[in-house]
Amino acid sequence: MTISDLTSHSDSYRDSHLKSFAIIVAGGSGTRIGGDVPKQFLLLKGRPVLMHAIEAFQYSAFKPQIIVVLHPGYHTYWDDLCREHNFSIPHQLVSGGETRFHSVKNGLEYILGDADTLIAVHDAARPLTSTAIIDEAYQYASIHGNAIAAVKSRDSIRQVKNDVSLSLLRDEIYLVQTPQTFQSAQLKKAYRQPYIDKFTDDASVVEQTGVPIYIVEGSYRNIKITFPEDIIIAELLLGVDGR
Repeated sequence: MTISDLTSHSDSYRDSHLKSFAIIVAGGSGTRIGGDVPKQFLLLKGRPVLMHAIEAFQYSAFKPQIIVVLHPGYHTYWDDLCREHNFSIPHQLVSGGETRFHSVKNGLEYILGDADTLIAVHDAARPLTSTAIIDEAYQYASIHGNAIAAVKSRDSIRQVKNDVSLSLLRDEIYLVQTPQTFQSAQLKKAYRQPYIDKFTDDASVVEQTGVPIYIVEGSYRNIKITFPEDIIIAELLLGVDGR
């Protein structure tokens, strides 16, 4: 399901008065990208990747309160970076957990509000998410309960199972991104479940409770910083966007 029928003008969102939050997950300490610094702190156009992610939510028409979930060993480092870069966007700093699931759960503990309060969960390593996508996801979730940003696969897809390779229909395959946005009642209920390995994102956690998941249109520019070349690509995309 897409959101093409919804307005793209942020000042006309009818539910932007709803209380909204954004949980930006940077709880891990891994450095898969290489080097000694976690990817959320790598410089992108002269500023840490995490700052770009926070800034996108700062400009949302829904004015979410921002919660940053960060490995406790990096809280002081992050405070130093904020001072160094004169970064003053208000946000609550929360300690990350053992897994992404536990990090999101820690962030949820700081959120009070009604059942229809909107909560977006976003990966800190996705610094190019547009405010337009954020706003559309909040709007769609306010009506349908949730909204998961995703894009259709551009490549042919094959599934390998028990050493058998099967072709899948590309038009039925979506590549999941963040933000993943939910009404508070859905998300909080889902995160009261015990953790299991199949929980790879928030949609999989909520889906486990029997709630249908709705896909909204993401962007191919909304890349995740995972490998060294991703920083180069992100720099080029920011240059195209004029940011």
